[in-house]
Amino acid sequence: MPQKPSLGRKAKDLFIGKSLNLGDTSIFHNLSLVAFFAWVGLGSDGLSSSCYGPAEAYLALGEHTFLAIFVGLAAVLTIFVISASYSQIIELFPSGGGGYVVASKLLNPSLGMISGCALIVDYALTITLSVASGADALFSFLPPAWEAHKLAAAILGVLLLIVLNLRGVKESVTVLVPIFMVFVLSHAFAIVYGIGSHLTNLPAVIARTSADVSAAHSQLGLAGMVLLVLRAYSMGAGTFTGIEAVSNGLAVLREPKVQTGKRTMTYMAVSLSVTVMGLILAFLLHGVTETHGKTLNAVLFETIARNWGTPGHVFVLVTLVSEAAILIVAAQTGFLDGPRVLANMALDRWFPTRFAMLSDRLVTQKGILLMGGAALVLMVITQGSVELLIVLYSINVFITFVLSQLGMVRHWLGTDKAEPHRKKGLALNGLGLLLCSFILVTVTAIKFHDGGWATLLVTGAVAALALSIRRHYDKAWLMLKKLDDLIPLAEADSTPLPGAVRGDGRQDGEEPGCDPNAKTAVVLVNGYNGLGMHTLLGIQRLFTGEFKNFVFVQVGMVDAGVFKGVEEMEGLKTHIRHDLDRYVDFVRARGLYAEGISSVGVDVVEEVVRLTPEIRRRFPKAIFFGGQLVFASDTFFTRLLHNHIVFAVQRQLYREGLAFVIMPIRV
Repeated sequence: MPQKPSLGRKAKDLFIGKSLNLGDTSIFHNLSLVAFFAWVGLGSDGLSSSCYGPAEAYLALGEHTFLAIFVGLAAVLTIFVISASYSQIIELFPSGGGGYVVASKLLNPSLGMISGCALIVDYALTITLSVASGADALFSFLPPAWEAHKLAAAILGVLLLIVLNLRGVKESVTVLVPIFMVFVLSHAFAIVYGIGSHLTNLPAVIARTSADVSAAHSQLGLAGMVLLVLRAYSMGAGTFTGIEAVSNGLAVLREPKVQTGKRTMTYMAVSLSVTVMGLILAFLLHGVTETHGKTLNAVLFETIARNWGTPGHVFVLVTLVSEAAILIVAAQTGFLDGPRVLANMALDRWFPTRFAMLSDRLVTQKGILLMGGAALVLMVITQGSVELLIVLYSINVFITFVLSQLGMVRHWLGTDKAEPHRKKGLALNGLGLLLCSFILVTVTAIKFHDGGWATLLVTGAVAALALSIRRHYDKAWLMLKKLDDLIPLAEADSTPLPGAVRGDGRQDGEEPGCDPNAKTAVVLVNGYNGLGMHTLLGIQRLFTGEFKNFVFVQVGMVDAGVFKGVEEMEGLKTHIRHDLDRYVDFVRARGLYAEGISSVGVDVVEEVVRLTPEIRRRFPKAIFFGGQLVFASDTFFTRLLHNHIVFAVQRQLYREGLAFVIMPIRV
C-alpha cells in the first residue's frame, strides 16, 4: 500500500510543483525556452534599463541636451558591438557559461573566478534594484499614506519571484510574458507616435544640434565637449547591463542552442537599440525637461498624450505601470543567470558543490535561494533605496565585459591567420574591449566615493571566499588521489577474497553463483575509486568471510553539469555502468558473487531508498555499507563543503529498520 504524502509534501507540491520525471525523454524539449521566451526571461533586464539609462545620459549633458544625439548613437554602437561579441562567445562556448567560462578558458581560472564573482554580486544587485525600482514606480500611483508599506511590498515581490523560480524556468517566464508585452507594445507605440508626429521638427533638431555643438565648443573647448559627451555616455552605462545574460543562460534554451541564443541576442540588441535611440529622439523632438517628482519618461508620455483626453490619461497610466512592472520582471534575469553562474563555479569547485545540484523540479534550488536571500538582505540594508542601489549597480557587469572581451581578443590572436573570421572578430572584440574598459574606469571613478567602493569590497570578499573554498577542495582532491593508489595494488593481488568457496565444482573461469539467503553486503559507491575500494576491503577486513554476495549501488547525480541534454545523460549512465562493472569483475575474479545496480537522479538519498525494497526482497540478509571521509580537523567549514550523503542515507534506512554501517576513511 503506497504511503500517503505528508503535509509538507502536499504544501511543496502545491506551491513549488510536483517532481519532474527524469526518465521522460522529452523533458529537455519541454523545459527549454524558444528565442521569444528567452527574450522575455533574459532580455527584460536590458530592456528595463531604458526606464532610466537614456534619461541619465540625457540629464548628464545639462544645458547641452542636443548632444544627446551623439550619446545615443554611441550607445547603439556599443549595444551592437557587445551583442555581436557575445554571439561569438555563444558559438565558441555552446554549452553556456558566458563571461565566467570565457575568462576561465581563454585567460586563466583565477580571472574566470573574478569574472564569476562579479556576475554573482551583480545579479544579486539586479534583483534588488529591479524590485525596489518597481516598488518605487508602483507606489508613486498610490496614496502617500501607503508609502510606509513600500519596503514590505518589495520584500514580498522578491519572495514571490523566489517561489516562481523554484517551480521552474519555463513556468516563471511564462507568467511574466503579458507584463513584458504590454511594456514593449506601449513603448513602441509611444516612440513611433512621438517621433512620427513631430517629423516636421527634425530639421530644427538637426540645426539645434549643430548650434549646440558650436556653443559647447566655444564654452568648453573641443576636449571639454568630448569629455562631456563621454561622461554622459558613461552615466547611461546601465543601459548595457543584461546583454551578457543569454550566454550565461544558454543551457535553458531550446535546441539548437547556438541558433536560439544568437536569435535571442538579435531580439535584445534590436529592441534595446530602438528603445534607447527612440526615447532620446523623442526627448529632443518634444523638448522634454526635468520635472521634480517625475521620471523623464513620464514627462515624455504625458507630453505626447496631452491632448488625448481620458484615453491619454489611460495610455500614460498603462505605460508607466508597465515600466514599473518590467522593472520587477527584470529581476528574473538575476534568478535565471545568477544560480547558473554559481552552478558553473561550483562544478569547478570555487563554491560548495551543492550549488550545482538540482531540485526535483530540475532547477538549481540552492542557487535560487542564495540569490533571493542575498537580494532580501540587500533590500533590508539599503531600505530599498533606489538611489543607493544604482550607485552600487553596473560596476561589476563591466568587469565581466572587459574580461570577456580580453579573452576573445586573446583567442583571435592565437588563431591561424588564415581563419576567415579572425580579422572581423579581432576588430569587433578589440573595439568592445576599448569601449567596455573606458566605461568601467569612468563609472568606477564617478561612483567610487558615492558607494561604488562597497561593490568592489563585497566582490573582493566573495572572491577571497571562493579562493579559500577552492584551496580546500584542491587539498581534499590530493588526499583522494592518494587513496586511489590502493587500486592498482588491490587489482594486482589475485588472491581469493575471504569467504570465497573453493572446490565447489566450478570450472576455471566460471563465475561464482548467487546464494540469495547468504549474507549480502550492499556497498554504496560513487565511482570506481580509492574510497570505494577502501570501503570494500575494509568490509572484508572487519567481517572476514561473512559475506558471500556483494551488491554495488551507484546513483548518478544529475547536476547542472549533466542536465544539458540527452547526450550528457546517456554519458552519465554509461560511465556509471562502466564503474560498477569494474567492481563486479574485481569481486567475481576473486571467488565471490557480485552485481551492480545503478540509477540516476537529483537526490541520492531518495534514489537509494527507492532501490532498497527490491534489494531486500532479493537478498533478505543484506547489510548496507557506505564509506565516509574523515578529515583530521572537522570544522563547520568542512561540513559545509561536503554533503555527507552517507549519513542522510543511514538515517533513512534506519527508519526502514535496516542495518547501515559507515566505514570511516581517514584522509
